[in-house]
Amino acid sequence: MDSTSPTPFDSSHTEVTLDATPRIQQSGDSGSGSAAQCSAIHQVALVEGTGPELTQETVNLLRGRLRLASMLLAGGFGAFLLKALLESGGFAGKGFPGLAWFHLVTTCVIGLIAWKLCRQCPISLGWLRTLEVVVFGLPCVLFLCLQYVIVLESCRRGFYFAPAGMWLLLIFLYALFIPNTLRRATVVIGVIAAVPIVLLVVMLVRYPELANVEAVEEYSSFVLMIVLSAVAGVFGVDTIGTLRREAFEARQLGQYRLKERIGVGGMGEVYLAEHQLLKRACVVKLIRPDKAGDPKTLARFQREVRATAKLTHWNTVEIFDYGSTEDGTFYYVMELLPGMSLKELVERDGPLPPGRVIYLLRQACDALAEAHAAGLVHRDIKPGNVFAAQRGGVYDVVKVLDFGLVKPMIEAESVQLTADGSITGSPLYMSPEQALGETDPCPCSDIYSLGAVAYFLLTGRPPFEGDKPIKVMIAHAHQEVEPPSRHNPTIPADLEQVILRCLAKSPKDRFPDAPSLERALAACSDVGGWSREEAAAWWNRRREALTV
Repeated sequence: MDSTSPTPFDSSHTEVTLDATPRIQQSGDSGSGSAAQCSAIHQVALVEGTGPELTQETVNLLRGRLRLASMLLAGGFGAFLLKALLESGGFAGKGFPGLAWFHLVTTCVIGLIAWKLCRQCPISLGWLRTLEVVVFGLPCVLFLCLQYVIVLESCRRGFYFAPAGMWLLLIFLYALFIPNTLRRATVVIGVIAAVPIVLLVVMLVRYPELANVEAVEEYSSFVLMIVLSAVAGVFGVDTIGTLRREAFEARQLGQYRLKERIGVGGMGEVYLAEHQLLKRACVVKLIRPDKAGDPKTLARFQREVRATAKLTHWNTVEIFDYGSTEDGTFYYVMELLPGMSLKELVERDGPLPPGRVIYLLRQACDALAEAHAAGLVHRDIKPGNVFAAQRGGVYDVVKVLDFGLVKPMIEAESVQLTADGSITGSPLYMSPEQALGETDPCPCSDIYSLGAVAYFLLTGRPPFEGDKPIKVMIAHAHQEVEPPSRHNPTIPADLEQVILRCLAKSPKDRFPDAPSLERALAACSDVGGWSREEAAAWWNRRREALTV
């Protein structure tokens, strides 16, 4: 399985996963409109062995810039070709029939290169540089032919003119679009600037009638414009390159290089990243001071991340590192998880069988047990924060994400956002005491939320739904939960009783702790209905179905 392809990983109100399963692009998933809730998944490739030379970044940037430059050149050449053919018989009428054909060939070749660069097939840096030579080399040859024709034609008509505009356009187009080192830019732009000047000198030698006082004045202005433009272009490339390197360095967090943003949340951003020395893929979440709300919130966030980093249970997402940048941005680094969140799992494949639900929930209970023993209450257990991952060749390994993180209320289905920081948790899965605004929820609050997650896994819907957050919260606080068997009659009675006890309004009526809930789940009749072998077979079938 490919551990570098991304899928939703939850970040505040945006979910982004890192999915190891090959996908075909689809559409039609409902959601808040964020990239996380769209099922069109693109591939992200981490470059092995990259360093500070910006190798992969240069490849990606060069491909995009070269594609745009080739599209502009192809479009411009096509328009001018049509114009030339419509005016006075075109080049053939001026005694240069082959020039029109070469113009057509140049337009077609550059157009094909633009089309090639628009496709998703990988292209190495060497091939991109070769295409770069073609994209800018063919126009150079065409412009040389045009310059030759225009200079001779102007002389025949009794005046002297050397076309500098097309050369200036090519120089600045190259300088603005193509990422380069100063040395390489000097060589390439120098060649582009030198060839029209050399041609002009050759023509002056071959055609003495061009070499008079009036012509020399015109041609010296032509040469001066070309030289000044080349110098400006080279320094422009150096300036753009310096800014790009500074932006690249700004994306470094100690030993971590940020590769691609994969999520945006209410308090920060989530990035696919790579450890510079170990070349290990990871996920970095940035919490910016202006997003944290106030210094106290950021300080509490930092303390909780430090506490979470001490958790060692394998069903808890592992935090590798954390720290702060010079501008006060707090960040923490966590493991990259191939797989899917339970939210996406149900949305893509429907309600899960009871045996699999028990299998997943027991692992979540183990993770919560360690956290609660350490004094950490999750506060935001929901399907998007429970991940079914593949680790060490084992499938359906539960990873509980975002322990102890204080986050604003998020949007889910028809529930809309309220003010950031007003409520901790998700309205669709929060406990009654959270809905009533109690500031210090106990571990029983997580038990309630886990029961709501179980309800969702078995039925495909949360216990309560509504078009406004306040309605859902009131329902959690005061309305009795409809038994999940009314939505899915195949749910065993013993498992339903466990879920309904988790969803009791009073904390005293719920399971007192996560180990108690785990033992109750282990006593259900369908406890043997799912295993590691069945999990592996399911993921393999799914991968094969998506690759057909």
